[in-house]
Amino acid sequence: MAALVTNEHRNFLKIIDTSNNGSVSSQSPLVSVVIPAYNAEDFIERTLRSVLAQTYRNIEVLVVDDGSTDRTAAIVRRIANQDSRVRLLQQVNIGVAAARNLAIQHASGEFIAPIDADDIWYPKNLEKQVNCALEGGSLVGVVYSWSVCIDETDALLGGIRAFSIEGNVFLTLLCHNFLGNASASLIRRSCLEQIGTYNTKLRLQNAQGCEDWDLYLRIAEHYQFRVVPEFLIGYRKLTNSMSRDYTAMANSYCLVLQAVQQQRPEIPNVLFQLSIGNFFMYLAYECDRVGDRTHTLLWIRRALQSDPITPLIRPSLYRLLLKNLRPSTAPHPESETLNPP
Repeated sequence: MAALVTNEHRNFLKIIDTSNNGSVSSQSPLVSVVIPAYNAEDFIERTLRSVLAQTYRNIEVLVVDDGSTDRTAAIVRRIANQDSRVRLLQQVNIGVAAARNLAIQHASGEFIAPIDADDIWYPKNLEKQVNCALEGGSLVGVVYSWSVCIDETDALLGGIRAFSIEGNVFLTLLCHNFLGNASASLIRRSCLEQIGTYNTKLRLQNAQGCEDWDLYLRIAEHYQFRVVPEFLIGYRKLTNSMSRDYTAMANSYCLVLQAVQQQRPEIPNVLFQLSIGNFFMYLAYECDRVGDRTHTLLWIRRALQSDPITPLIRPSLYRLLLKNLRPSTAPHPESETLNPP
């Protein structure tokens, strides 16, 4: 497994497949790649190069500049002048969900492939996802690939996301977002025509961060999911990214969960408790990764308040506690507010 990841990672910018395997045929559906970008000048070129290096060639790439104040738009324009498949759209800064929706409105593809402006795809990601979707037929709404975590230099951090969950996944997805990130999925466009696009209201409630999970849940109520069991996504872990705003993410998660609870009252409450407990433990792990002991303990406490049983059977909980239960002079984050389900 490790060799597979390493080889893909080393070669992703070197491989531009012009063989028959990557050529466009009359049976190749158009894939619309959707990239929301806000002040993404440090990584947008690497992201675009990884998309344009896909062995699956029948793509259009729609980059939405979400009111950037840096060189994002200029970099995208330069690449668009070199490759006609790339188009730049621009809007005022109204958030990632609105940016993705704008791209989808202008997209022509049978499939929508979101990727964030700092992540990368390894060369065969779209080829294998499209083949998987076509083999599954119209009942398959989402295909996802496995992810590896990378740093600012594209080096592997050691973290992975590798689940093989398929079929009718709604209840599993409710308890745990096994896809892991917004760059891992290929979405059948007809699904969005039935269930709608990304939720733009979360940002207005200081709850941005779980729009992709919300969309996956709505799709999973009506369609099946399939997996490509290979590490084909490079998910970038940045200390200053939106995903570090953990309070906003927690609020986002809770609001999505509340909406499902209201719409599906027949679902046992224990699943909602398990879900929020899982997510708070994820936030604890993320805070521990960057050395934030105060918030690690905060999220552990809130995980146990939400689900007092499941975290206790995880050996990793006790490792986190042993590592972080040392005297600290850091102030307690009393100012944070959450809206638990």
